[in-house]
Amino acid sequence: MRDTVLPTLGRWANHGRLWMAVGGVLAASGNTGARRGAVRGLMALSIASFTTNVVLKSLVRRRRPALDGIPAARRLRRPPITSSFPSGHSASAAAFTTGVAIEHPALAVPVAVLASGVAASRVVTGAHYRSDVFAGLTLGVAAGALTLRWWPRASTPAEDA
Repeated sequence: MRDTVLPTLGRWANHGRLWMAVGGVLAASGNTGARRGAVRGLMALSIASFTTNVVLKSLVRRRRPALDGIPAARRLRRPPITSSFPSGHSASAAAFTTGVAIEHPALAVPVAVLASGVAASRVVTGAHYRSDVFAGLTLGVAAGALTLRWWPRASTPAEDA
């Protein structure tokens, strides 16, 4: 699993594609809470992605981990050239998950499982240190929570609406 599933999952998450696809499925579901969660999740992802990839990576110039000990099957086809800190993939995954969880708590678990896989893929492939991933996850949760500043949560989460 580490050698095939996690690297593939990480590739699917490149440029937020995985989260846009999940958001599209949630939006098409017809469930009000799922649709709101998709919108909030994608807004949070945008905040996290900008903060991570434009602001923080340019301020914190951390080298990527050495690939010694990472089997060739797990390594990324094209290693990233940006700073290692923080993990943008992890930030986006946590931001989207937090946005969905705010609006539709029942969807938090399946989306969090995907997000955990994406975060784990960054360490397994040698793209990031664990601290990069932890910082990204923290930033993503904060970005999701930040959306509440201008867009209040539905009065009651729409589980089945």
